[in-house]
Parts: sequence; structure tokens; C-alpha cells
Amino acid sequence: MITSTRRVSPDKSEVRIAFSLDDASGVKDVEDSSQTFPDLEQRLQPVPPCSTLRESVQVYKEHCRMAREFHQVKHEIAVLEERKRKLLADLVEDEKVAVEIARLEEEFRRLTEENQTLVTVHKERTQQLERLCLTGRMRQDSS
Repeated sequence: MITSTRRVSPDKSEVRIAFSLDDASGVKDVEDSSQTFPDLEQRLQPVPPCSTLRESVQVYKEHCRMAREFHQVKHEIAVLEERKRKLLADLVEDEKVAVEIARLEEEFRRLTEENQTLVTVHKERTQQLERLCLTGRMRQDSS
């Protein structure tokens, strides 16, 4: 264990710092979990720490945490991109349906107008036929 005592300034009390190069706490779990991150470029892969330096182990752990977070974010982005692709496909399909509905509505309007015209012509012809029949009976009765 190395201990150092220093006075930062004359008016402040001493600061004592102690550390040990033999302290392996936190190093065991690093050695047990040598991780690889296939999503990361080789140059961005966490480099195994110098197990005798606590700071190195801490940097390694932080790097691994960030790599896991990167993997998670990358996965979420992929899921969201897939959802976006499906929504865009649905939108295209909805637009096709909307165009078909507009075409069918226009056809319905046209056929309704045609039907109204045919109903009107049918009524006129029925009335005309009744008048002709009446006229024909009147001629037969008068002859």
C-alpha cells in the first residue's frame, strides 16, 4: 500500500491519498468477462486493461458499458427503421386504397346520374305510351 500526504496550500489541512498496486478488486470480473463487441469496428473494441492499474480497469469497464449501450442503441435503431419501413409500406397501400375509393366514388356518382336520367326517360316514355293508348282508344271509340 502506498500512502501520500500533501498539503495543497498552507492554509488548508493535509490531504491523504492511499492506493495499492496489489488491490485486485474489480479486476477479477474484468478477467472473467473478456467481452467482444461484434458491432464495433476492430479499432473501437475495448482493449483489455492493465490489471494492476485501477484506473485502467475503470476505463475498460466504462468502455465496455458504452459498447453495450452502443449495441443496444444500434438494435433500437434497426427496430425503428424496420417499423418505419412497414409504416411507409402501409402508407403506400393506404394511398392506393384512397385512389381506388376516389375512383369508385366517381363511378358511383356517374352511375347515379345515369340512373336518374334513365328513370326520368322511363317515366316520360311511360306517360307517352299512356297518352298514345288513350289516343288510340279514343279513335276506336269514335269510329
